Amino acid sequence: MTSTTRRPKAQSSTVAARWRSHLLSTLSGRDDGRPEWVDEMALGEDVGFFGPGSASWAVHGGMATMVAGIRALLMQTLHPGAMAGVHDWSRYREDPLGRLTGTIRWLVTVTFGDSGLARRESGRVARFHDRVRGEYLDASGDPRPYSAGDPELLSWVHLVFTDAFLASHTLWDRPIPGGADRYVDEWAVAAGLIGVPDAPHSAAELQRQLDAFADAGILTSDERVAEAVRFIRRPPLAKGMMPAYRIMFAGAVASLPKRYRRMLGLRRSPLPVIWATGRVLAIVRWFMGSSSSSEDAAMARVRRLAAEGRAIEPVSAR
Repeated sequence: MTSTTRRPKAQSSTVAARWRSHLLSTLSGRDDGRPEWVDEMALGEDVGFFGPGSASWAVHGGMATMVAGIRALLMQTLHPGAMAGVHDWSRYREDPLGRLTGTIRWLVTVTFGDSGLARRESGRVARFHDRVRGEYLDASGDPRPYSAGDPELLSWVHLVFTDAFLASHTLWDRPIPGGADRYVDEWAVAAGLIGVPDAPHSAAELQRQLDAFADAGILTSDERVAEAVRFIRRPPLAKGMMPAYRIMFAGAVASLPKRYRRMLGLRRSPLPVIWATGRVLAIVRWFMGSSSSSEDAAMARVRRLAAEGRAIEPVSAR
């Protein structure tokens, strides 16, 4: 690069700092990337349900979660009951980042918090689900009542999130400790905390349950889905973040099976977006560092327990 095109170091550092601040604010709601509830993860009386070296820590602590979130939200819209709940109760248009940070809070807390904190946070989510009720038209056009706590809706949301995080990590991150089956089996623990019935315990079982929804004709696409897809494609992010987001969105779409892309009205880009998404995630890792504030707090708890001579075996392994 010639001297006439090289960005001055100070200016480059300023741009990087601004981009990092935008990203931290988007993911956590705070510019320093450490919301107040993260501090609770350094407390607690046990390692938690998973712990260091677990598949869940590896997957949910990786950068591919950024693409996984996009893929999961796209898939979630295909169930008319789930879409009705979002349409009727969510404030995603007025406060899209609030909904995002609320979902991240549950995921991160169950993954990295101690078992007591994970149960309390899951209870908070369950109490919110109790209020989310209404009616929707199913794929046949018949009216059906819904509740966010319905077993079918809970199962669908768990399946698409597990599938999205597994597929994204497999594509864009390091091998999962114990492999895909171990991740699906571990995350079934989280499903149980919020009342998901018969959660899958292997990657093959996960795929069978997803296929069962599609094969039964439960999933559908309508104007509500199209509206949500348009919003997910172009969310109200800071202008400087949109080029990277567009690449990750294209990567998420490319990672979807064709049958779901068709239902969502999306096409896979002819460009090498899988590769490009990997490059974006590598840049994000460089900006953000190799570990999150949540993982750091959890490790502080584990070290404290070890120093006190306490058990450091994951609760789910006992």
